[in-house]
Amino acid sequence: QVQLAESGGGLVQAGGSLRLSCAASKRFAMGWFRQAPGKEREFVAAISWSDSSTYYADSVKGRFTISRDNAKNTVYLQMNSLRPEDTAVYYCGAREAGYTGSYYLRDYDYWGQGTQVTVSS
Repeated sequence: QVQLAESGGGLVQAGGSLRLSCAASKRFAMGWFRQAPGKEREFVAAISWSDSSTYYADSVKGRFTISRDNAKNTVYLQMNSLRPEDTAVYYCGAREAGYTGSYYLRDYDYWGQGTQVTVSS
């Protein structure tokens, strides 16, 4: 059974940093999405199975970095220069089929339980 476990969320002041982790039971192409209260889940970043390709939403480009450690089947999201509008529950997703990351929610087959990120102004 596929399992994804996120960690690393918390409360931080604007301008601060957090690093999220997502440990998977095996190796997948992975993505991070987020969902703020009253809003739909939106794409944040993704990384291919081999880690050679990364993808970012325009809103986080230059501030967030996605990476992976294939020996640990773990994907990270380093979030710098955080803003109050980054406040959301962050979810990692895994693609069963496909070696590339994807911008689209429908392309992910498995999801973690989510981790709360709160950025205070």
